[in-house]
Order: sequence, then C-alpha cells, then structure tokens
Amino acid sequence: MALQTLKSPPKPLFAHETQSQPLHLQLKRRRKPHLGFPPFLPERPLRIGRSLVLAVSAKVGSDNGATKGEVKGADLATLGNLCVDIVLGVPSLPSGDAVKRKAYMERLSASPPDKRYWEAGGNCNLSIAAARLGLHCFALGHVGDEVYGRFLLDVLREEGIDMVGMNEDIEAAALHSADYETLLCWVLVDPFQRHGFCSRADFSKEPAFSWMNELSGQVQKAIRQSKILFCNGYVFDELSPSVIISALLCAMDAGTTTFFDPGPRGRTLFSGMPDEQKALSLYLKLSDVLLLTSDEVESLTGISNPILAGQELIKKGTRPKWVVIKMGGKGSILITTSNISCAPSFKVDVVDTVGCGDSFTAAVAYGYLHRLPPLHTLVLANAVGAATATGCGAGRNVASLDKVLELLRESNINEDDGMWSDIVHENSETPEIMALSKNTVNGSNSRIAHVSIQKVVSELLPKLESIRKKQAVPS
Repeated sequence: MALQTLKSPPKPLFAHETQSQPLHLQLKRRRKPHLGFPPFLPERPLRIGRSLVLAVSAKVGSDNGATKGEVKGADLATLGNLCVDIVLGVPSLPSGDAVKRKAYMERLSASPPDKRYWEAGGNCNLSIAAARLGLHCFALGHVGDEVYGRFLLDVLREEGIDMVGMNEDIEAAALHSADYETLLCWVLVDPFQRHGFCSRADFSKEPAFSWMNELSGQVQKAIRQSKILFCNGYVFDELSPSVIISALLCAMDAGTTTFFDPGPRGRTLFSGMPDEQKALSLYLKLSDVLLLTSDEVESLTGISNPILAGQELIKKGTRPKWVVIKMGGKGSILITTSNISCAPSFKVDVVDTVGCGDSFTAAVAYGYLHRLPPLHTLVLANAVGAATATGCGAGRNVASLDKVLELLRESNINEDDGMWSDIVHENSETPEIMALSKNTVNGSNSRIAHVSIQKVVSELLPKLESIRKKQAVPS
C-alpha cells in the first residue's frame, strides 16, 4: 500500500510529547523512573570550541539583570532544533529495528511529498507563537541551502523572525555536505491514528551537527543582544554538550535570561554520557526559568507532588527564579522562592496537542519580559496553549492572537479547587499560594488566596489588544 499524505495531522500518541521525539522513544512503554537530582559537576574545565572555559560554579550570583553594556534589541532567541515536519499517512508504523527504520526513512526521502504537507517544526513553533505576541525573535540554528531550507527561511521571514546561522566553518561544511542539509522530521501516522517520529538524528550516536565545534560569532552576538535565550533537551540531538554549555555561559556573561525545558530528553540525558549529564546539571542549576511537565519534574527529583518538586529544583539550583510545571488539561503551576500560583486550563475542543507546550512557553516568556504577575502569566500561557490545541499541527498553525483573545474573553476554565487543595496540603512552607477561580472565593481555604479570572483577564486584555493594533498597522 502506497504512502499517502494527510490533510491534517491527528492527535499524538502521547499528548505530552513533542513532534521531534524519535520514533523508538515513542513506541517504548512509558515509565516513571526515580532518577533523583543529577549531580552538579562544575569543577573540571570544559573544552568549548578551541578554548578552555572553567565551568561556572555554584558561587555564580543571580545578577541576571545586568546587560554588560550589550544593547538588548531582541526579546527571545531559540537555540537550535529547527526542522521541517512532513506528515505522512502509512499503513503501519515501521519496525523498531534501526537498520530497517533507516532504510524506510531513505525511501521516504527519495520522493518528497507535496509541499502542502510541509510545516515548520521544532523551535519554530515557539518563535512563531512568541512573534504573534509581539516579541522580536531570533532563531539560532542551521538550515541547508536546498528546497527544505528555503521553505523554512520563507516561513520564518513571513512571521517576522530573524534567522541566525550556526556555522561559519566553510571547510567543515564541505566535508560534511551530506549532513549539512536541513533537518527533516517525518511524522508518520497509522490507521489507528498513532504517531511515530523519525529523522536522521535518530541513526547516529553523534549529534546531527557534530562538526560544529563552537558557536558562530553571529550566534554569540545574537545571544548577547537577546533578553532571553531558550534551550530545550532536543538541541542535544544536534549540537555537542560543550557547544550547548558555551551558549549558557555566553548568555550569563551578557546578562541574558536563560529559559530551559529539558522535555522527554531529560530522562536520557540524566543517564547519558558524562558530558551530557554535566550539561543537563548546569542548565538545571544556572537557568533563570525552568519549564517541565509534572512527569518530567518527578523523574528528575523523585518527588511526585509538583509543588514540592519545583521547590526542590529551586533549592538545588543557583539561579532559578521561576519553575513552571505544565499539567496538561489540569492547568499549570508557577513556583518562585516566595509564592506559588495555580491556574486551571481553558475548556476547548482539542484537535491536536502538537505545539501546545511551545506556545505555552512563548507566553511565559512574554509574561517574564513584561513583568506580569505569575498568575497573570499562567493565565496567558494556558490560553495560548489552548488556542494552539484547537488547530491542526504546529508551525504556522500555532495560536493566533485573535483566538487567544477569544478564549480570554470567554474565560471558560476547568476549575477544580479540590485538586489545588490536595496538592497544597502536602506543602507546609510556602507563605503565599494563589489560585485562579471563576469567582473570588473567601474563606474556602485559608491557605489559598483565590483570584477571579475576570480580574486577571481585565488586566491582560488591554495589553494584548494593543499588540493586535500594532500588528494591524502596515509596516
């Protein structure tokens, strides 16, 4: 039976996983191992490019507001993880055998499907969602000089996102010409609506762009000029740990805030090679904002209560200011050293969850940069994530500002005060806990301060409507 393209991608096999997860990870049985918190190993010098840089120790302060003289002309820079997603309907998902799967992917690559079924993927989802919230974004990564690369550049350009190339080594590019092409992610869907993801990064023990020994000068400049650098676990499929660490050090030196989302790769990085473990530990300890699902934070801390687990990350770290826990259809939690904010999700008809986490993160970045209260940030992030879930696929199909405004005005949330009470009950140290409610409730729980969604929305709407007015003005 021949392969057929789908008009719209169905729901993913596991709702919490993102498009770029390798097929062999998708098909494994889900486990919740107690990994414990990874050890921090900062003492050994790390080779970053051609120079030796002593890894930052726990003595590093949290003076993240300093810009060290660099003009912050951009709001958000995403590191790596740029790809083109191609969705294909298949009679059955391919075998888990690596040799057979590689041959299968090569057959797919031999005859590219219609361009209608191509979409920007990976960190493009985050950049597009952020740009639609009025943020100026840099996409730091690599695309090849072929049809897929030109497609990706066109999409980014149309969304107002600046692309900054990762590599300046022309000789290395010539030697690795076969690997210098744009990364493709084949999104395979069987008749039972199950997803499998497959890319060439799955078939090598080395990162896809392993010949890149250092960040390009343009990438370093873009990091210094950005207010936020975002990195997730999937960048380890492309770049070496030393290069990834060098991006963190560059951001810290420039006073650039670092967002880190380990994603499902956090589990494999924890038990991976020593340099991967070290990079994971550095990012967990030295990032300003950590974003994880409830399953992911439990696997890294061994603590099932998301609030206690988030507090553990803050205690173990040096710089984390916010730990954001994504709880899917239940909502989200934002934890700081002094308070906890809880916000239920919005009620929507879910079409596709791909890209929801990326969209959510874009809104958290907006809230952080605009100094929104934590609860307001969560409400906006939940709305942006929910707006993406109402469409098919990610890329250009992530949340539109109009859809976000519609959800906020409707304010139809999945309120469950009992859930927050159960989570909070185990936590006895936090002085302030705030929870979003349909109406202000007094005395229902002495430990939880309820805030009405009407109040939060009334303060968010003018900001978002101002963005829409600016975007409506021809440039």
